[in-house]
Amino acid sequence: MKKLILPVVISISAALLLCACGGGNAPEEASIPETKEAADVPTIGLDILIEEDESMINTYSLLAVNPAAPWVDADGNSVDASTVAINTAGADALINWMLSEEGLNAAGNYGFDDYGEYLFYIKDDAPKSAAEIPQATDETKVIRLSTTTSVNDSGLLGYLLPIFEEEYGYTVEVTSAGTGKAIANAKMGNADLLLVHAKAQEEDFIAAGFARTIDGQTAERLAFMYNYFVLCGPKDDPAKVKDAADVKAAFAEIANGKFRFVSRGDKSGTHTKELSLWPEELGITEEPASFEAYQDWYISANSGMGVCLTMANEQGAYILSDKATFLTFKANGGILEDAE
Repeated sequence: MKKLILPVVISISAALLLCACGGGNAPEEASIPETKEAADVPTIGLDILIEEDESMINTYSLLAVNPAAPWVDADGNSVDASTVAINTAGADALINWMLSEEGLNAAGNYGFDDYGEYLFYIKDDAPKSAAEIPQATDETKVIRLSTTTSVNDSGLLGYLLPIFEEEYGYTVEVTSAGTGKAIANAKMGNADLLLVHAKAQEEDFIAAGFARTIDGQTAERLAFMYNYFVLCGPKDDPAKVKDAADVKAAFAEIANGKFRFVSRGDKSGTHTKELSLWPEELGITEEPASFEAYQDWYISANSGMGVCLTMANEQGAYILSDKATFLTFKANGGILEDAE
């Protein structure tokens, strides 16, 4: 289902302005800010070219941070546990609400009114919670959520969290970055829970002792919703990826023709997925040396989704994005604020 986005551009002719101002003697304050604003709105030259490929499913998980984790600093050195305090009660409250009937319905219905299609889907086997959610106290009120730019830039959290906060009295402080940075933030004790989308990194986080199982659940990793990554690119599609048999064949065409591609380059879930789609013989990994020979077309931005979409739009490049963020980017006229 495609959403029809109807950008409105207000154009005021010089003749109308002259009439409104009583002839050609318009005062200085009657300048034309509308014309400047219209000129400043970027043209969105990107389209979704491939979507709903089975290789592009994007699963999101909740993980509660273990208060007895082996904390480390940014350099991997041990951190004194006495300096770290985890709000386990607050994390449990938010997780239980997001997995409640109310929370799951809100997440699953988000975006339909604005886009004519659902931006996130609840997994058939999503873990659910019927736990009683306590009201916030002075000790539990502030909950620190470390998450990916995808759920933040798409507007999902801006929609969900006020419902939870108003009902139960909590304040959720959101730190948004790529999944790799979001997980690193939690390893330093700077988050009470995670909402991320990179399974291998999540499993490493669990194996290292940083996650815990909350009451009523059977696993640390609570995979509850998904959407799709989409391959976006210039509307004229110079690499003809639309004609490719699948998304991996499309990535091969981009590489073969050396068509410009913007990579997140930030160890995010999106970046991790992108790396899995290039032909193996290219040898593209997280390491800069692996794509040094491709710098004439492969751009590693080390930035959030909004910044990268802006770059791809400006440079006529291909890019992998989650669908929700791309639709929000397009609907907002190319304006997204990455909170990293």
